[in-house]
Amino acid sequence: MAPVLELRNITKRFPGVVANDGVHLTLEEGEIHALLGENGAGKTTLMNILYGLYHADEGEILVRGQQVDIRSPSDAIALGIGMVHQHFMLVPVMTVTENIILGAEPTRIGPFLDRRNAAKRIRELSRTYGLDVDPDAYVKDLPVGIQQRVEILKLLYRQANILILDEPTAVLTPQEVDEFFEVIRTLVARGNSVIFISHKLKEVMTIADRITVLRRGKVVGTTTPAETTEAELAAMMVGRTVSLTVEKKPAEPGDVVLTVENLHVLDERGEPAVRGVSFDVRAGEILGIAGVQGNGQTELVEAITGLRAPVGGRIRIKEVDVTWSSPRHIFELGTAHIPEDRQRDGLVLSYPVRDNLVLNTYYHPPFAVGFRVQGEVIDRHAVRLVQEFDIRTPSIYTPVSHLSGGNQQKVIVAREFSRPIDLLVASQPTRGLDVGSIEYIHHRLIEKRDQGCAVLLVSSELDEILALSDRIAVMYEGQIMAILPAEEATREQLGLLMAGVRPETVQEEGGRT
Repeated sequence: MAPVLELRNITKRFPGVVANDGVHLTLEEGEIHALLGENGAGKTTLMNILYGLYHADEGEILVRGQQVDIRSPSDAIALGIGMVHQHFMLVPVMTVTENIILGAEPTRIGPFLDRRNAAKRIRELSRTYGLDVDPDAYVKDLPVGIQQRVEILKLLYRQANILILDEPTAVLTPQEVDEFFEVIRTLVARGNSVIFISHKLKEVMTIADRITVLRRGKVVGTTTPAETTEAELAAMMVGRTVSLTVEKKPAEPGDVVLTVENLHVLDERGEPAVRGVSFDVRAGEILGIAGVQGNGQTELVEAITGLRAPVGGRIRIKEVDVTWSSPRHIFELGTAHIPEDRQRDGLVLSYPVRDNLVLNTYYHPPFAVGFRVQGEVIDRHAVRLVQEFDIRTPSIYTPVSHLSGGNQQKVIVAREFSRPIDLLVASQPTRGLDVGSIEYIHHRLIEKRDQGCAVLLVSSELDEILALSDRIAVMYEGQIMAILPAEEATREQLGLLMAGVRPETVQEEGGRT
């Protein structure tokens, strides 16, 4: 029997880059096939070709043994291929039913929508696949995990049976991940086939039937969880042996460097995003902020680094009140910042790599003498950091906009780590990086801690929080649910706190707070 899907010799070129180079991939009926690869390996390009967003320069696609030409997402959907993107494509002010039928609206008589029968069918699909979604609920009122189910129902409603899931667990709590995996297993048990794109090795080993690894646009191997290990997969992804464990000695906390007292911050809409948050971070320790993204972490970091003015509370760095200070003043106090949105807050995209590496130090010696910028010194500095941080760029004069997302992140990390600092605010510091670069960044974070730097780490990766933190604070709906010693925290306990379960309830269920 022919595979349900086959990609043969898929090649896609962009100016100066071969994104996919003769890629071959098969998907069997009822199979979960994981696609692994570092940032820029070609995973997303390959799936965009399959979904009709790009068209391959060479190669062919076969669906159930028949060659097909997919020129648009509507072509893909007509062939039973659906894709759930990492960032959900939902309209918050619409109901579940309205979101699901959007673009495929059923009618009764003339132009009138048949919402009743659509909702009935959605309930049936929800019941059949164990998705447990209320068709009449508004999307804006649903937790992230349920919104993801709406995206899957949207595909099932359109009769898709080849499902592409792009980083599907990125915004889920551990408990939601477990529930999501049960949904996937139900989908394949009913004859659907799944391509599961992820960078989380543990999850791939748990859920996949087969695993294909891409590196620099080429397939470097296909295996199964029974035939490999996480370490072997990591080595396939980056081409060398990678340590997946973080080695660190016990912290030796010193004086308080950062103090946050009863902080209140509003979001872009003027709604409360941070509500009465208090904590401190000491020299020589890492305080990790855990939580599903969108619970106030972004606004908290922006307030601490001077990018957003609080409406209440106090922020002090080394006993200096910086509550309404400018980013430059905060930087001059010895603060480094790895921002969540690298393109908006971390880089000037039109500037070359060399200039981005000195964005906040260009006016200091040795990069400037008086008002004169020392171009040769900046060039030597850039060459050294490009080598040290493995920034893949044709030249230090290449505009940073031409770099991949992962390499853009490396430019920021290199800039912030290359000067003396007392406080490091790192928000999603390894987002978009391959496992080899993650290993390096983790090592440098621990190194900064051991040098006496206070580190505030904000990450949506719970494994990263657990591996690096000395203490862990959990945020939910703009509040700190609890602050725990890292050695006492468990994934289950943190997952409950991330879902809004009060600390006393967690304690009753066997957790320690």
